[in-house]
Amino acid sequence: MKHANTLQIALGIALGLQAPAFAGSETPVAKPAAPSNPGDWCTWLKDKPGTLYKNEENPYLQEFRLEGRFHYQAAYLDGSDVNGSGYNETYDEYRRARIGAKARFLQYFGANVSLNMVADDRHSDGDLDWGYSSFDEAFLTFDLGKAIGQNPFDSLLVNYGRQKVAFGQESHTSSTKLLTVERSAIANKVYGGIRPTGVSVDATMDDWSFTAGLYSTTRDGADNEAFNGWQDSAIYYANVEYKMNDELTLAGNVIYNDANLADGDNVIMDYKWATSISAHYDVGQWGVIGDLIYGDNGGSGYGHKSNRSGNFWGMVVMPYCWLVKDKLQLVGQYQYQGSSEDEGVRVNSRYGRASGTGPGTGIDVNSGRGDSHNSFYGGLNYYLCGHNAKIQGGIEYQTMDTPKGDFDTLTYIIGFRTYF
Repeated sequence: MKHANTLQIALGIALGLQAPAFAGSETPVAKPAAPSNPGDWCTWLKDKPGTLYKNEENPYLQEFRLEGRFHYQAAYLDGSDVNGSGYNETYDEYRRARIGAKARFLQYFGANVSLNMVADDRHSDGDLDWGYSSFDEAFLTFDLGKAIGQNPFDSLLVNYGRQKVAFGQESHTSSTKLLTVERSAIANKVYGGIRPTGVSVDATMDDWSFTAGLYSTTRDGADNEAFNGWQDSAIYYANVEYKMNDELTLAGNVIYNDANLADGDNVIMDYKWATSISAHYDVGQWGVIGDLIYGDNGGSGYGHKSNRSGNFWGMVVMPYCWLVKDKLQLVGQYQYQGSSEDEGVRVNSRYGRASGTGPGTGIDVNSGRGDSHNSFYGGLNYYLCGHNAKIQGGIEYQTMDTPKGDFDTLTYIIGFRTYF
């Protein structure tokens, strides 16, 4: 089978790759007592337990390690549709299960391969399937800065392959380190979780960091393979970040998609362009994250009817504080998104437009589409072992204005996140 062969290829790529005593004192030194708990699971989990080999002196292979993450969540939703009809639904979901490998070799090169090992679509009336589902990422890295030596950058890396295109502050945060259980709807709109094939350059210089990328996909839309071709349209991307001081970091993104369905392009990013300006202020005990987003949905070339084209915009404000330092954290989030057309923005599929709505259910939320969407989130994060193992719980209220009327939902959600 195609997936089985792909898995064998991916795993083949991944797998290819006492202190002296002091003298001088005649008084014997007592040996310290053995620790009462030599098996500290948290220290073990944080210490990259998947590292199978590491030797900087080896000219051929410097490091090889395995990585993985597992995310599970459950939710209860109570809502009212555009006709005022009430509904409720419960969900549970294996949100992510990934296994991957990283290697550094030949002093200048790196490889990163990760696989999605579960496809759980039960929230949208689909199936739960364990085993290889798709590539998450698969790319090669060349340390150009190290190779050329003297240059103005502190680091300079070139990447090629299937990559995450992080757009907006929330997508620049790994899913393992999110402060909310799910990203906001406007963040998911501009991020989209896309994994196109492309080339990107990452650079850092003093307090600045930069990324520029060019990406494309295959014409047949087979986007679950490691490397796609360049037959389709191009996606242009740039990111800049500036750390003003130890407390404040500013960032800006821009992305442009020149896809056109009339030319037979595979449109994996369903808007034309977008910009994002974000800030993160952290003083240790508390902090706040903010993001402003503006973009253009595009028209028929992106598969949109006139009422789903036009401009869109949004904002996210996310304050947080430690109730018990490094253990218990309080998080809030307000998100707003709007559009110039009456169906230009959409709520998340988890869980405002999940299986409890749509044809056959008697519940109408206009497929989650409208022109004005507000959401309010409050939650607690309990860190068992930092972000490596944590429990998250939250409550989200959201309301959406649609051409048919308003609908609103109240969702209670809890999740477990772990990674190594």
